[in-house]
Amino acid sequence: MSSMSAPSAAPASTPLVLPVTKAVLWLVGAAVVALAVYYFIGVDQGAYSVFGNDMHVHEFVHDARHFLGFPCH
Repeated sequence: MSSMSAPSAAPASTPLVLPVTKAVLWLVGAAVVALAVYYFIGVDQGAYSVFGNDMHVHEFVHDARHFLGFPCH
């Protein structure tokens, strides 16, 4: 007697939730990085730095601040 197995069902398509979730994570990550870059180039001036009274970040991005039009002195 031959044994006949049931045909396998086609795999379910991936729901749209995964790509949307991935896109949202990328957008949130990009926004966080953009805000951090904006803070360090445009806002951080050493006196009220997140690292205390330290001018290293300010001096590192000093020319970029002037190029982008941010006043710093």
